Amino acid sequence: MELLQILERYAPFNEQEVRDRAVLMGLLRTGQNLWTRENEAAHLTASAWVVNGDRERVLMAHHNIYDSWSWLGGHADGERDLLAVAMREVREESGLARVAPVSEALFSLEILTVDGHEKRGRYVPSHLHLNLTYLLEADEHELLAVKPDENSAVAWFGREEAVEASSEPWFRARVYSKLNAKLARL
Repeated sequence: MELLQILERYAPFNEQEVRDRAVLMGLLRTGQNLWTRENEAAHLTASAWVVNGDRERVLMAHHNIYDSWSWLGGHADGERDLLAVAMREVREESGLARVAPVSEALFSLEILTVDGHEKRGRYVPSHLHLNLTYLLEADEHELLAVKPDENSAVAWFGREEAVEASSEPWFRARVYSKLNAKLARL
């Protein structure tokens, strides 16, 4: 299914999702390439809210660039299956071998601002991440491993502890708390 169709069928959770979905759909309709980082103003990313089997714990990574505990995810880089992107990124960033979708349906969406920063010795200008989030499940007892070029630690947190672990106020209030609220409704 095309991304525009997925977004048309998606039922937004709150006003943030209503408004971000409208902007994202508008950008997709322009025909510009949003699938790669060649679009330095805005591009598609996929993130994961990774939970354990009883959905009481969340996997977070301590992100090097943002110096904060955060969800896992990354750039589409041309891949059109954003669920596959989220799953790939979780495996790469956590060392987990087994991760599975709780559902293949889109769990959340957000437009995220990214401040300019250095990455691998090169300046990356400020831009937007047009982010789709998927709910994934993994075994909390499986061995974790850091990805040194992206994170310095990977750990499981209680749902509320995961929110509090982040040092980014906007993410705590607008993203992670929302994901937990949606999770509580399942």
